[in-house]
Amino acid sequence: MKGWTPHNRAVAIALLFHVSGALGMILGYYSNWFVQMTPINLLVMFGLLLYTNTDFSKQFWLFFLLAFATGITTEMIGVNTGRLFGSYQYSRLLGPGIGGVPFLIGINWFLVVWCSCNCILLFHEQVLKWAGPMGDKVTNTWLRISLVVDGALLATFFDWVLEPAAIKLGYWTWLEGSVPIYNYVCWFTISALLIAVFQHFGFRKINQFAVHLFIIQILFFLAIRTFY
Repeated sequence: MKGWTPHNRAVAIALLFHVSGALGMILGYYSNWFVQMTPINLLVMFGLLLYTNTDFSKQFWLFFLLAFATGITTEMIGVNTGRLFGSYQYSRLLGPGIGGVPFLIGINWFLVVWCSCNCILLFHEQVLKWAGPMGDKVTNTWLRISLVVDGALLATFFDWVLEPAAIKLGYWTWLEGSVPIYNYVCWFTISALLIAVFQHFGFRKINQFAVHLFIIQILFFLAIRTFY
């Protein structure tokens, strides 16, 4: 890896973890072991995101804590009352937690929102570049609205891809027997609120690895829900 950038190293490690995990689970080689290593995988991805990040200001950590706390709190309401997301329960596979919610779920909320925002921000950047002079007519207001709406849609899409795979792997169980539409309504609403707050923080928000991580995880969960 000599001469590689932090981004290249992070992508290589993320691919190694997810490709080997998918093959191990799908082909049945130490499948249970790979499933049990899910917390390690999630922590490593979080570490790689920090490794490729360029801004560790107080505002960055404040947003992380906000996303983490929001994820944990809303999921605790969901697990214990069913008033958010629906009626579901987490298994012990994702490690220790509070109020029936693993701490890793708070980290996952941060990762999903952060990666979704980066996908939309880089999409905006490319579209404005392709548009040339026409791009000057796009106002900041429309870009902000697009980030909130499209970012929340992308985060909700991620959860839609994740749900069948997570159920197969035993991460959690829906007591109704299937994933309710209300789950996705809550995902969109909570993600949109977090992204709306995200826009007001002044730290550097662009991290290209976040986009690649989003794509890698989408492909991983698509493989699991299709072949596992």
